Amino acid sequence: MNEGFGLVVRFSLRDQECAAAFDELCAVTLEGIGAAEPGTLAYVVHVPEGEPLVRVFYELYADRAAFDAHEAQPHTRRFLALREEYLAGVEVTFLDVIGGKAEWRE
Repeated sequence: MNEGFGLVVRFSLRDQECAAAFDELCAVTLEGIGAAEPGTLAYVVHVPEGEPLVRVFYELYADRAAFDAHEAQPHTRRFLALREEYLAGVEVTFLDVIGGKAEWRE
């Protein structure tokens, strides 16, 4: 069974103006992900309750190769290059599967 490859990224934004600009950057990036990344199974952006200057991304890929393909896409490279001007900090957590339920499209 293909277990997938996942990560959670927590972005802390400098201020509300940066948060709005970051959200616009995310929207453009999400369009590219939806159009060009069949191996990206889930890419969801969250705002934690009570933390308006934080964004949490949940990312799930079919495998490590799909993640690598995501990282090489022009829309992702643009996001990675531009995001720094909005950030106060970033934390990345890579996830190992213990168990769960998933339906894989192959």
